[in-house]
Amino acid sequence: MTRTFIAFAMPASTQRVLERVIDQGAQALPALRWVDPASIHLTLAFLGELDAERLALAMEAARVATHDFPSFDYRLTALSVFGSPLQPRTIWMGIQDQPIAQLHGFPLQQLHHVLNRELARRAFDIEKRPFSPHITLARVKQPLSPSEQQALQRLLHSNQSSSPSTLYRASHLHVMKSELSPAGAKYAVLQTSDLALLHPR
Repeated sequence: MTRTFIAFAMPASTQRVLERVIDQGAQALPALRWVDPASIHLTLAFLGELDAERLALAMEAARVATHDFPSFDYRLTALSVFGSPLQPRTIWMGIQDQPIAQLHGFPLQQLHHVLNRELARRAFDIEKRPFSPHITLARVKQPLSPSEQQALQRLLHSNQSSSPSTLYRASHLHVMKSELSPAGAKYAVLQTSDLALLHPR
């Protein structure tokens, strides 16, 4: 069985930006569980444990969904949290894709919809909650102390006032596996589907 998900990996330029944000966060809130920048990805579908037959179907769905789908640009937005601002569960950074003429709208949402359609056709369970593109940077396992709450608010405010505006390119969608270990999850690419080069900068 293979613990499987479908995601965009972050290019090196994006990883460097996120690494700076994570370093800043780890200095302000060292007790939190900050992620390894090298393992960051933008998940479109988490499929859980799959046998070889179901894994082959997941790969097929990803190939079909990306066939002739154009590559696109996105930018990182400000830091935010899931849960209460004083007692969050997760600290994350948003992803804002750029609309392109070929699709008459926003490509990330449309690709997510097409991928879900192809997965549903192959009898996969589909996440019913609205898709909110984001990158998890830290998980909060314990309630924050008053001083940690203040440090978090400073971190969020600092990032909002200086959030990056650089555009990055999404051009490869990966079917990936996750292997859990005491040292944390390890990820490996099982299949890469290239998006079409239809949207030059």
